[in-house]
Amino acid sequence: MVSTTLRRIVSPCWKPSVEGENSSRGGVGNGRVDGLLWYQDSGEHVAGEFSMAVIQANNLLEDHSQLESGPISSFKSGPHGTFVGIYDGHGGPETARFINKHLFSHIKTFNGAEFTTENHGMSADVINKAFLATEEDFLNLVREQFETKPQIASVGSCCLVGIICSGLLYIANAGDSRVVLGRLEKAFKEVKAVQLSSEHNASFESVREELRSFHPDDPQIVVLRHNVWRVKGIIQ
Repeated sequence: MVSTTLRRIVSPCWKPSVEGENSSRGGVGNGRVDGLLWYQDSGEHVAGEFSMAVIQANNLLEDHSQLESGPISSFKSGPHGTFVGIYDGHGGPETARFINKHLFSHIKTFNGAEFTTENHGMSADVINKAFLATEEDFLNLVREQFETKPQIASVGSCCLVGIICSGLLYIANAGDSRVVLGRLEKAFKEVKAVQLSSEHNASFESVREELRSFHPDDPQIVVLRHNVWRVKGIIQ
């Protein structure tokens, strides 16, 4: 549930916002908008309870998020689970919106063939294929629209996914978002934060080396600008 303290902190920043930029489907109901704050109070999903809150940082909302709960394959008799997606857009909302619309569908089905029938349930391979298929679909869209809308080639998004299925939590990340698990330490009566994913950020030397290895013919693939390492001098 959204606390009165949170409301008090962010209320000076509230401005009119458009509802519908964040989706929450799969029978879990609709969220509510209050200025730049979008939230959904505690409700039920397949694995327990959930709540969700989003604070808009820019006048143009570039980010999307979704929560799906129920069948995670095209077969109603297939496995059930809960899917959470966080898409941190940059350069515009198009990529994050596209992921929000297509990624979960690729989790369930791809070109008429069930991902889940290959492994009889959720797996890292299923999620990896869904990420790659979604990326390729968006690149095809960029190619189709480039002549009339060239700016679409500079739009992108991080993609952070959590899936609970059959008692397991799967985490997938592309970009510099982070998954943190809050675990109750009963002995100390406090909640401990446990980092579950690693960011892809050019501030890390390992990420810069990986980028250079992927782009050996581009000496400007990572550039130090204003004491901050950035990909092509633009994004971290």
